[in-house]
Amino acid sequence: MLVQVWIICVGVGAVFHGVDCSFQKRGIKMDHLQILDGLLKKDYDRRATPTNHLNNATNVLCELYIRSFGSISPVTMDYEVDLYLRQKWQDERLKHSAITESLDLNDPNLVKAIWKPEVYFPNAKHAEFQFVTVPNVLVRINPDGEILYMLRLKLTFSCMMDLSKFPLDSQVCTMEVASFSKTTEELKLEWKSVNPIIMGRGLKMPQFEIVEIQATDCQESFQIGNYSCLVAEFYLSRSVGFHLVQSYLPTILIVVISWVSFWMDVDSVPGRTTLGVTTLLAVSSQSSGIQSGLPQVSYVKAIDVWMGTCTAFVFCALLEFTFVNYMWRKYQPEPMRRLIAIPEPVNGEANTKGSNDENVNMVTVKKMIIQEEPVDQYCRPKVNQAMVARTIDEYSRFVFPVAFLIFNIFYWSYYLV
Repeated sequence: MLVQVWIICVGVGAVFHGVDCSFQKRGIKMDHLQILDGLLKKDYDRRATPTNHLNNATNVLCELYIRSFGSISPVTMDYEVDLYLRQKWQDERLKHSAITESLDLNDPNLVKAIWKPEVYFPNAKHAEFQFVTVPNVLVRINPDGEILYMLRLKLTFSCMMDLSKFPLDSQVCTMEVASFSKTTEELKLEWKSVNPIIMGRGLKMPQFEIVEIQATDCQESFQIGNYSCLVAEFYLSRSVGFHLVQSYLPTILIVVISWVSFWMDVDSVPGRTTLGVTTLLAVSSQSSGIQSGLPQVSYVKAIDVWMGTCTAFVFCALLEFTFVNYMWRKYQPEPMRRLIAIPEPVNGEANTKGSNDENVNMVTVKKMIIQEEPVDQYCRPKVNQAMVARTIDEYSRFVFPVAFLIFNIFYWSYYLV
């Protein structure tokens, strides 16, 4: 009956009495697996490279498929990646004429039984192999003896950043793959000729944009020998949108608000003082919040220049008011004061004469009062200091915005180049 079903499947490729033709394929696959087991048990030595008998280095083609790329932290100087590492090489020992189709296997025992390139990631700080829901490993053995070895990893790579232009900076983060135990005489790693690094569809990062990806070679040199190495370089450009909204625009508004003091009266001491101190505290608080998320580096960053200049503008506006108010109070004309004697009445009649009257000795002075009279125009300073104070305020309304505009032109021209 089974023979009859097999014949019909071969002839018409249909199903006979509910028996699927896949039985044939399953039988063939089982035969291929038995052949593979026989090859591994016969003369296969997983400790020797496929080209060991030829005294040549085994060439291994590498490919990276990146599923996620993110969590780039300037504080810890690293980033996280979830990727598939694909390696392909030729192993003539697993070539057999009876094997007619590729075998896809994820058996951990099979993975242990065959030879594999012992590679590692030199600049990885942490790595995890994915086990959910099964070990994420695949071995594909082609009829010609070509082997594809693929596994999924979650890694944290170090990325030493230069933050001198933060947050208008661009970074280059690398991903290194190198041979661990085999020197260049035994193992040679090469990138796949076409698209060696593939980014997942729709992959985006919150703070960076990938400008370019370069796949290059390197060589790890140690005292015990030279080891093959591959490097993937990711050229990243930081997105400025977040920092424009959270850092630059608020500080610009704080600086502009501090200029409102120039339109207030010179003698409005409580209002102008409150405005100056409040804006100074606001820009200082904004600067502290930005610095809390950055590492303590020894060089000056672009955001440091911006926050320092904004703080200086707000502080100068407060100093301007202090100087103007000082001039207003120091040179404000004082009213003339003179003493007037109020005499006691004599015989029921008050003496209405001044204190210089010849009968002043006959008058008993009851009390003295102080009377203020305007200062004569000829006693005022030739230069009215109050007008000078107001003029300084008027000039400040123009000088401060122009100076801040010039600073912005130089700042953005320098750091955006």
